[in-house]
Amino acid sequence: MNMLEVIALHAADAERAEEGGADRIELVGSMDDGGLSPEPALVDKVRRATSIQIRPMVRLRPGFGTDGGEAVRLKGLISSYLDAGADGMVLGFLDGHAGVDVEVMTELVGEGEWPWTFHRAIDSCLDQDVAWRRLLTLPRVDQVLTAGSVRGVEHGLDDVINRARSQAAAARLIMAGGGLKAEHVPWLVGAGVRAFHIGSPARPGGSWKAYVDVGLVRTWRTLVDDTIAHERNRTA
Repeated sequence: MNMLEVIALHAADAERAEEGGADRIELVGSMDDGGLSPEPALVDKVRRATSIQIRPMVRLRPGFGTDGGEAVRLKGLISSYLDAGADGMVLGFLDGHAGVDVEVMTELVGEGEWPWTFHRAIDSCLDQDVAWRRLLTLPRVDQVLTAGSVRGVEHGLDDVINRARSQAAAARLIMAGGGLKAEHVPWLVGAGVRAFHIGSPARPGGSWKAYVDVGLVRTWRTLVDDTIAHERNRTA
């Protein structure tokens, strides 16, 4: 399935993303430190404003570490998001060795039936091969948001492409994002990537102070769908 996900900060963002053809929104309370959790009331407001999928960010502080006390709070937040109408979650935590924290992640996602995205914490892992092996053991993860580099897709494109080409299980999970540009899409599609995530490219001038723009989202929707269709025809 082709996937276009758009970051939303408000109900108006979500409405405009849906009108432009987005499949899903990643809902954040603010873009501080790469995106922090929204209030449950915002999830409820967005749910009433749109019919597309909503995945709130589950992250309360900078960095990708957490502890037992915060994990309890995060589980309560997840429960509140589900009650407010969220379809899944976006989260990802690392251990003290810059690896996927399997114990914490299992605690947070182990219960329930909801799908979730492991966010760009993956790009901060020291050993990517180990990180991906650990991710594949976690229940119900159906997307991994990655730029291939902490500096963005511009610097990590080759790594994302190589991962997708060499590991079919990873290709099915990869959602490319983090400074994604239109010229990256054909290369990623050619490697097997079918999911794409945009934030500032969906806003006039790339400004987070601007609302999501319907026309920009529609342009990305067309780009993704047409590029994937062309690739399918080419390889048929």
